Amino acid sequence: MSYKMNNNPIGIFDSGIGGITIYEELHKLLPNESIIYLADSKNAPYGKKSKEQIIELSIKNTKFLLKKCCKLIVVACNTASTNAVKTLRKKYDIPFIRIQPAIKPAALQSKTKIVGILATESTLSSDLFYETSQKFAQGVEVIEQKGNGIVSLIESGKMHSSEMDQLLRKYLDPMLEKNIDNLVLGCTHYPFLRSKIEMITGKEINIIDSGEAIARQTKNILEIENLINDGTTQNTQQFYINKNIDVFQKLLDTYHKDLKVLRLDF
Repeated sequence: MSYKMNNNPIGIFDSGIGGITIYEELHKLLPNESIIYLADSKNAPYGKKSKEQIIELSIKNTKFLLKKCCKLIVVACNTASTNAVKTLRKKYDIPFIRIQPAIKPAALQSKTKIVGILATESTLSSDLFYETSQKFAQGVEVIEQKGNGIVSLIESGKMHSSEMDQLLRKYLDPMLEKNIDNLVLGCTHYPFLRSKIEMITGKEINIIDSGEAIARQTKNILEIENLINDGTTQNTQQFYINKNIDVFQKLLDTYHKDLKVLRLDF
């Protein structure tokens, strides 16, 4: 089977519903592309799993999207990107777009030379995060904070709960006390909380996520590989989840009332 067909879909997988923030940026920049989104919520969060488990789940997700004839796969999960993409690229002959915490722009834009990153435990302990920090954050103090519990609350529909407010205060206040001026959201779930985070940090803190950069990188790779949809077929948008379909549908409805989530035994 050939995956290099212009009108084939782009695949996206995430450990849950967080990658919708990436989907939105992709769909905005590439409106003619068909997209298949896979939410592995049953196994969320990935952040506390071992590297071997993360790779195993990422391979499973990739196999599903390849069966759907995806021409390119966006790994819309920081934890899977930082721990599994090297393996996926060796194993499969298809372009993979990975997400990495936006340490580079945060370091370049910082005036206090102190930046914060809120991310999962596995992302912060990954080789990719270490290499990125060493390369781009020389002379900048990076305050790392594990966002334990945030993904689970979002996945269970408790995004606007008092529990969430308390967690964010617990994680953000110490970074603010250390005078950060840029905050990196190192998990695709976290941009859902931007307004809540801004209420704590104030408008003077620059908040950075990877959504727009990933969309631009995807478009760039599609152009290089001559995989841009030629517009001769109607594009489709498909969404699959293996747990909490109601939470996903409610979230998707805030963006697109006409799109439906399908429950997948996966």
